[in-house]
Amino acid sequence: MKFSTEAIHAGQEPDSATGAVTVPIYQTSTYAQEGLGKHKGFEYARTQNPTRMALERNLAALEKGRACFAFASGMAATNAVMTLLRSGDHVIVSDNTYGGTFRLFDKVLRNFGLEFSYVDAREPQNVEEAARAETRTVFIETPTNPVMSLVDMRAVSEITRRRGIRLVVDNTFMSPFFQRPLEMGADIVVHSTTKYLNGHSDSVGGAVILNDEEDIRAMAFIQNAAGAILSPMDSWLVMRGTKTLAVRMRQHDENGRVVAQFLAEHPKIQKVYYPGLKSHPQYELAERQMSGFGGMISFETGSLENARQVLESVRLCTLGESLGGVETLISHPATMTHASVPEAERIRLGITDGLVRVSVGIEDVEDIIADLDQALSKIGS
Repeated sequence: MKFSTEAIHAGQEPDSATGAVTVPIYQTSTYAQEGLGKHKGFEYARTQNPTRMALERNLAALEKGRACFAFASGMAATNAVMTLLRSGDHVIVSDNTYGGTFRLFDKVLRNFGLEFSYVDAREPQNVEEAARAETRTVFIETPTNPVMSLVDMRAVSEITRRRGIRLVVDNTFMSPFFQRPLEMGADIVVHSTTKYLNGHSDSVGGAVILNDEEDIRAMAFIQNAAGAILSPMDSWLVMRGTKTLAVRMRQHDENGRVVAQFLAEHPKIQKVYYPGLKSHPQYELAERQMSGFGGMISFETGSLENARQVLESVRLCTLGESLGGVETLISHPATMTHASVPEAERIRLGITDGLVRVSVGIEDVEDIIADLDQALSKIGS
């Protein structure tokens, strides 16, 4: 089946009890058993839930993985992947990564004996040179949050496979509609389902998709043992989201390209970060490993005051954290999503006080542009 068909039908069989076309919300904590050791495949809701199981099957199909495990947030999903490691293990991380990921790695997991090296993964050779005998995982985002740098997943996977290292890719920004890392050599994909997979800004969740049988068994154990599961209601909301993922992502992409071009030509903007612009230094790689460019754009206004003028002047665009919803969201990475990253490191990565990030929604693009234009006009006024 093709993508849109799988998004609507994979894991979504009509309910066997009633024939309901939409998978019901099984809001239960436990299940009646016929006798000792006799049940219908479900014992306790932390371990199994039919609604969550349907979502997990759906996401596994969309990412072309063998199994999926849904968690209470994207960070819970990332943390679960890291618990596959042991004290003393070494992890290589793409240096321009989500601030919450950096916070988890640097402020929490280092306390448990994991070591992290941050490298500019735009150059695969940097990954190769950072590898040690104790390196067990490479963790990358592509495109990165928020300056939209890309990592050549095929090139990095060649390095990790040769060295017996696990490659983990955060695919939140692109979704499986535009990019499927497992098909390019990744071992594990993580998502914040809060974003494009859900798409409606009304659920928080995360997912881990895998292929390796040993990792699958370990992740099933971790999900049950640690218990940071996605609730039935949130599982149902994400499933509702994936049914329209294809049509939403097409519109995000269409609007994103138009907004990026508008911003690139605007006299009050110094730089635009968007892989779909031919001026992007990795445009050819974007065309090669992504089937679309999406709706995530960042742009440089030049100063905190200029950024403030824009962020406090928008009317249609909503100032707030998160991304991937049907509505356009606008944010200030330096004080919001990446506030946990040390200032010197933020500036080195291009996350300046003047940087603004836009998650372009699916409204009429003329209205998005008009709102950004009137907000940008406030700079210097």
